[in-house]
Amino acid sequence: MAQGFGDRQGFGGGQKFDPVKWSGEIEKISDTEYILHYNVVIEKDWHVYSQFTPEDGPNPLRFEFFPKSNATYILEGNAVESPTHREYSEIFGVDEVFWKDTGRLSQKITLNDPNTPFVKSIIKHQTCKEVCINQEFNVVHDLVNNKVVIFDNFTAFQEYGTDTNTAKKEKVIDDDDDDQNEDKKGLWLIFFLSFLGGFTALLTPCVFPMIPMTVSFFTKQSKSRAQGIKNAIIYGLSIILIYVVLGLAVTAIFGETAIVEVSTSVPFNIAFFVLLVVFAISFLGAFEIMLPQSWANKVDRQADRGGLIGIFFMALALAIVSFSCTGPIVGTALVESVTKGGIAPIISMLGFSSAIALPFALFAMFPGWLNSLPKSGGWLNTVKVVLGFLELALAFKFLSNADLVAQTNILEREIFLAIIIAIMIGLTVYLFGKLKLPHDSDLNHISVGRLLLGLTTLSLVVYMIPGLWGAPLKLISGFPPPMKNSESPYGVGGKSSIVSSEEEIPEHAELGPHDLLSFTDYDAGVAYAKKVNKTILLDFTGYACINCRRMEERVWSDPKVLNVLRNDIVLISLYGDSREELPESEQGVSASGRRIKTVGNKWSNFQIERYGILAAPYYVLLDHDEKELNKPVSYTPDIEEYLAWLKEGITRFNNN
Repeated sequence: MAQGFGDRQGFGGGQKFDPVKWSGEIEKISDTEYILHYNVVIEKDWHVYSQFTPEDGPNPLRFEFFPKSNATYILEGNAVESPTHREYSEIFGVDEVFWKDTGRLSQKITLNDPNTPFVKSIIKHQTCKEVCINQEFNVVHDLVNNKVVIFDNFTAFQEYGTDTNTAKKEKVIDDDDDDQNEDKKGLWLIFFLSFLGGFTALLTPCVFPMIPMTVSFFTKQSKSRAQGIKNAIIYGLSIILIYVVLGLAVTAIFGETAIVEVSTSVPFNIAFFVLLVVFAISFLGAFEIMLPQSWANKVDRQADRGGLIGIFFMALALAIVSFSCTGPIVGTALVESVTKGGIAPIISMLGFSSAIALPFALFAMFPGWLNSLPKSGGWLNTVKVVLGFLELALAFKFLSNADLVAQTNILEREIFLAIIIAIMIGLTVYLFGKLKLPHDSDLNHISVGRLLLGLTTLSLVVYMIPGLWGAPLKLISGFPPPMKNSESPYGVGGKSSIVSSEEEIPEHAELGPHDLLSFTDYDAGVAYAKKVNKTILLDFTGYACINCRRMEERVWSDPKVLNVLRNDIVLISLYGDSREELPESEQGVSASGRRIKTVGNKWSNFQIERYGILAAPYYVLLDHDEKELNKPVSYTPDIEEYLAWLKEGITRFNNN
């Protein structure tokens, strides 16, 4: 019996989240008789509606064979389902029939031609929990090779078994592998950056002096060197455990949809702005953020107990005592990881704590290394101050997010850049020794490292200054507000060269990035595309979406891409984080139970129900029947790859 399986990109703020996993099997009865099995494994609390769900209820499962007329085999009756659940729906007023946890469809077929190589079928179903996702899977039961392949890409599914698809057919089961790899890369990046954050925390006055003290304690109190190494390793693992538990707590609080709720929430972004400003001021020396002293005293008493429990409480004591230095770094790492969603906070804390724990284990194994450690001194405070300046700059990004989502246009591009430039000038002056803060030692000369870092920040300042007069600043694209959120969108004294004041902009349209005509209403955009006979580019975006701005400023700005966008497509940009309220007649609850109150709610729900994903950016090329021309893509920073994707869809549109 052959098996195969496939994954599909689901919803969850652009994170890989697939509540349903389909697999297939081939059961051979004779040379001409087979039973084709379709197995489904469903995430906890989610359910998949049966093909026997009433028509006036949720979308029932649709089970079709492709092509619909096929003389090479016949179906023996209808597909048989494994046991289902039945439950009355207050929303629809009918009995819902669905699977929980697992389910199976089985279809018996008889071949008219024993040499039939494969059977193609399509499964369309609705998966629900708090929201509902419409999904479609294209399945090939390959009878010759005794395997099952599940496609997410309909074009590749159509081409399976043809000469043009020889290379694709072995890989198509992994259509989403690139997306999975991107997710893995993203988590690795979070781990790496958090590890750097932990390493930086080591170089602060609260942690660095603890290394020789703690290692010396283990080596002197242990009966043997081996026991000292063992205790130090347990100490390091305890540090990791403490911070990972913190990451678990944050993950439990924010859950799967963190990226949507946090990155688009005005209150959350303002709260993070205030939090990071407090952290920054603390690092600059105005005050210290301390946990209650009573906590440290209680933990110290537990640490005196010795043994494994004592070592754990020693690690906990380090976390509490060093909080004035590590707290702001941990807080910043968690804020950033929360906006990524999923398990990012756990990965972040694993990276941070690993960097903290590693030196204690290494120096316990090689105590002679302690002699090579640099002496504590004023340089430790310098590390804190530099972090303070960087935290202050990062804080204004969150304030900018709130401003963009609320569309208040208070923190426009020029003001934002002026603030960041001022902060970087302050850091540059500090690194050159011309600014002294409360806990700094007297500085007779500056080190080479400090000089190089100062020159780097000065270079960044010089680079950003032209942005005040309209320079694109591609190096930091996505960080400052976009050009259209500017006092001078076309630069000082500039004006649009694409659309003159005499040209009339259609209703529900505006000038988007690079003066592209952009519709903000789906139906209006589709109607206009039919009128001018052009391909539709559906752009799911957001006001506070960093990767959306990077695509617009780095990829869309390329002359080849811009030429295609301007001449061959109709752009429909749907903002999932828009807080503009809908007319009362359009407000309510969707069929999936999702509250629809704002324009952002409307387009987010539309994206989930139509494409089974909630992500930005997310690009879909459509024909005039609103059918996909090729596989949708998300963030695609490679210009040639994105251009090829555009041309592929446009070519298919023109050939239809």
